[in-house]
Amino acid sequence: MKLLIATPLYPPDTGGPATYAKALEDGLPQVGELNSPKLEVEVVKFGEVRHLPKLIRHWAYYRRVLRAAREADVVLALDPVSVGLPACLAAKKAMKPFVVKIVGDYAWEQGRQRFGITATLDEFVQTKRVPLAVRLLRCVQTRVALRATHVIVPSMYLKGIVGAWGVPAEKVEVIYNGVDLPRELPEPERPSGFLVVSTGRPVPWKGFESIERVVAREPGWACHIASGVSREEALGWVKAADVFVNNSAYEGLAHALIEAMMLGTPVIATSVGGNMELVEDGVTGLLVPHGDDGALHAALQEIAGDPASACSRAAAARERMRGFSVEAMLARTADVLASLV
Repeated sequence: MKLLIATPLYPPDTGGPATYAKALEDGLPQVGELNSPKLEVEVVKFGEVRHLPKLIRHWAYYRRVLRAAREADVVLALDPVSVGLPACLAAKKAMKPFVVKIVGDYAWEQGRQRFGITATLDEFVQTKRVPLAVRLLRCVQTRVALRATHVIVPSMYLKGIVGAWGVPAEKVEVIYNGVDLPRELPEPERPSGFLVVSTGRPVPWKGFESIERVVAREPGWACHIASGVSREEALGWVKAADVFVNNSAYEGLAHALIEAMMLGTPVIATSVGGNMELVEDGVTGLLVPHGDDGALHAALQEIAGDPASACSRAAAARERMRGFSVEAMLARTADVLASLV
């Protein structure tokens, strides 16, 4: 069985799709050795055409995917728009099964960053009146998802979001992302005192400004936002921290939160999206409402004032994360793909 993966990002690019694409490329053939049929993987990278002008790059990418799709048994796209649309059209032309991985609502993300959308994702999926550009993106991602034989999502929360697009529940497979940590991490020169760390892209819904504002209330506390750095450097800061904070307004399933829990760092997360599938309040971490500086401050004070309880929750979180192995993710993905041939 030959799998074609269409990916928007690939190492040395950073980000979840890049890490996921590399994990599938390296891991699925090994899983296939234990199963039937054996899996062979070919990756078509959007980065190879990104230098071209807009629209032209998507046409060029479509042609590359189509050539590869003719020799493949299944086509898997790792997003529903930038590579999803070209890959969907190529799979249809080549008459091959098409699968799409969806880790968020692309139309909402672009709307928040570029088109003045202020609604939460849960509000957005129930709203029909949106700017034209956002409506077009919403149409693309929905049609790609509906065209797919299967849709893979990393959380039950995102299964609900995709369901709100009109995609039948029986087409949507929940496969939790597996995470491997690097064996060695750099040790940053951390400031003295109680260190609060967060990581991620500097997008509006991450809430970094709120973390910095809350930490500034307390003398002797320090805040570090590890953004725009290598994964290893960011993880080094997370490991060195007294607490990791995910203060996002939205998360499908936060890799950064999984990594912090695997590292044994106490965590605070907002009670949104997939965060509640990872953190059990008071057991594996602390949950706070989004947009509530007072609740975030109180949670940070609780950890600073009772580090023993924070470490106990962190130990429980590390045990909980054993279920988020790359091996489990690869095996489940291989099963879904093999069912199509």
